[in-house]
Amino acid sequence: FLQVKAFVVDDIPLYHNLVMKHIAGADPELVLLNHYHEELDRIALSDMTRSEINELLGKLGFYKKAQAQEEVPEEFRFSPAKDSPFKDKPQHKPAAESKPSEPASEAQRTDL
Repeated sequence: FLQVKAFVVDDIPLYHNLVMKHIAGADPELVLLNHYHEELDRIALSDMTRSEINELLGKLGFYKKAQAQEEVPEEFRFSPAKDSPFKDKPQHKPAAESKPSEPASEAQRTDL
């Protein structure tokens, strides 16, 4: 747990869109959410080293700042999501093109 604690104290403040929520007695885990705060995945962190956690976050697309007060570049504002659901969204869809939306459980995970 010392590696995870070092990550929480020293590294979390450097990541954009990464929030720490302490739950007493719970094992540390990374909970991935989409833009609508729907849970996508849970990854246990207990057995990982600090460097492994940082590497994982990099692979997931989280932006890590050099210093906590650094500005986040515009292209990373919606990071780690690949695309914002609000970007280039048409104002309305013609009725002929409307399709029923997929249930959340079957939707593709594009936010990872």
